[in-house]
Amino acid sequence: MLAALWRYRYFVMASVYGEMKGRFARSRLGLLWSILHPLAQAAIFAIILAEVLGTRLAGVEDKAAYPIYLLSGMAAWTLFNEILSRCLTVFIEYAPTLKKIAFPRICLPVIVWGGALLNHVLLLLAIVVVFLFFGHFPGIAWLSLLIGIVLISLFAFGLGLTLGIFNVFVRDIGQVMAVVLQLWFWLTPIVYPIEIVPDHLRWIINLNPMVALVGIYQDAMLLNRWPDFMPLLIPAALSIGFAAAAFAVFRRASPELVDAL
Repeated sequence: MLAALWRYRYFVMASVYGEMKGRFARSRLGLLWSILHPLAQAAIFAIILAEVLGTRLAGVEDKAAYPIYLLSGMAAWTLFNEILSRCLTVFIEYAPTLKKIAFPRICLPVIVWGGALLNHVLLLLAIVVVFLFFGHFPGIAWLSLLIGIVLISLFAFGLGLTLGIFNVFVRDIGQVMAVVLQLWFWLTPIVYPIEIVPDHLRWIINLNPMVALVGIYQDAMLLNRWPDFMPLLIPAALSIGFAAAAFAVFRRASPELVDAL
């Protein structure tokens, strides 16, 4: 499969560009919408929670700390959510293409992965501009975002590809995951700091691998602090494990995908 991806690398790159261009066809703002949507959602949360409800981060005096904390977490979650959601339905969306054109089917989720990474880079650039408006300048610890991007995208890709294959045969999986992702978002400290979670519920939060992964962004972008690598061991193992399992499941199910579609 890796050799096939390499042979079709130009097809993958052209498809990423074509998908991005087609997604915003006849739109005056085009690619900017992929940046404006998460920024608008974060701005709504920030205005309601920070300005109306007076939400503040403990131990941080900066008034812009909460919006920065929120934007950091939203950036990490947007990457995870886009890769997972698109991989979940990619084979169903491209069913006509799979039936008409012969190419390695593993290219489809990789195209989705590449498009999501491109969106994410543009979103980070937009967030930098917002941070500069707040007088918050990027530091050297921002380099740790590369670790976050790799682990989050690998985790989302592995989980999304596995569920996406099962979703071809059992369409209920896509419907269930729409609800699961909403619950998962609120079980991840993005809108709220983890310190406010009651002690008797903290164990639920600690079971969530996205807590440590989102924390990479929050530590780097808000506090200019490198992450603690010990809590990342389990999420890193899960990311590698899900990716390996996804390729194994895909290889086994690939001959039956088109028939099921």
